[in-house]
Amino acid sequence: MGDTFIRHIALLGFEKRYAPSQHYVYMFLVKWQDLSEKLVYRRFTEIYEFHKTLKEMFPIEAGDINREDRIIPHLPAPRWFDGQRAAENRQGTLTEYCNALMGLPVKISRCPLLLDFFKVRPDDLKLPTDSQVKKPETYLVPKDGKTNAAAADITGPIILQTYRAIADYEKSSGTEMALATGDVVDVVEKGESGWWFCQMKTKRGWVPASYLEPLDSPDEAEDPEPNYAGEPYVTIKAYTAVEEDEISLQEGETIEVIHKLLDGWWVIRKEDATGHFPAIYLQKSGQDIAQAQRQIKSRGAPPRRSSIRNAQSIHQRSRKRVSQDTYRRNSVRFQQQRRRQARPGPQSAGSPLAEETDRTKPQPAVPPRPSADLILHRCSESTKRKLASPV
Repeated sequence: MGDTFIRHIALLGFEKRYAPSQHYVYMFLVKWQDLSEKLVYRRFTEIYEFHKTLKEMFPIEAGDINREDRIIPHLPAPRWFDGQRAAENRQGTLTEYCNALMGLPVKISRCPLLLDFFKVRPDDLKLPTDSQVKKPETYLVPKDGKTNAAAADITGPIILQTYRAIADYEKSSGTEMALATGDVVDVVEKGESGWWFCQMKTKRGWVPASYLEPLDSPDEAEDPEPNYAGEPYVTIKAYTAVEEDEISLQEGETIEVIHKLLDGWWVIRKEDATGHFPAIYLQKSGQDIAQAQRQIKSRGAPPRRSSIRNAQSIHQRSRKRVSQDTYRRNSVRFQQQRRRQARPGPQSAGSPLAEETDRTKPQPAVPPRPSADLILHRCSESTKRKLASPV
């Protein structure tokens, strides 16, 4: 078998999704060297971060040393939510960008970064379901390249969720955005890791979700309820606990996530122990960790919501924090119940499970009743005389 490479990348269109917040994903049909065609979905923020990483890997071809040497195509910063005109041009820009990538020297067009980015991910196969609040809307790019009514709909102004900063935040990298207390931002993308992509006037960048609260009221559905059944995850980076309610783990440990908090610090269970752990250092069991490890390099764990001191936040008034004692008690109770269900044994009387077990389990054989002659034969002589004498 030869080397793996991509023959062609075609932009098929857009999909408008509503969970966890309204956003768009772009649909690419990727044709590989074996002529197989795979459909992948990528957000523009992902594409832009891939583009920046590609430039860092090839600084000469990116023109960082000499502008005249640049061959890596240009890609504008994320601005698709700025207006209809910019969004309408996005499909043409992405098509030209992908075509230019395929025309680059082999060391770039077939580099592991590019191949990994366009490989099928588990999320590409697990598409949003109809159980969500609103069903995703798909808009295909017309074959003639002209904008039709469906494409115009997706490129119109986007209604974004508005949040307010509850404390000052100093950015630590060029991809982040600084905040001052009271700043109002529009949230474009909510990441499970606790980093949200936001815009504020002409500024945009990643912001810790822990520094944001809904602008209007605390009634918005925030953190989901705990799931003590747990989801299996694997740690992809070690972490040493700093706070009492956190848990220390080494890389490669298997744990169960029981509460996914929006600030990116999930409550996990390791045997009977529970504690907070950075979601960015976790990956679902059985999934490729390459993408997650690249995210760790670009951004670390966000600050915890509980670490923001003296913040006048509606979070403090609207949400009752679950204590670690409650997490442990409910978790242990669930584990004990699961063990009882898995272990065969007598069930409580009157329960449906007990009745079902009584009906299905094999019953012991009942010995036949002995005859009167056999009973009399086994008795002693004195007993026989008593039985024979009249009463």
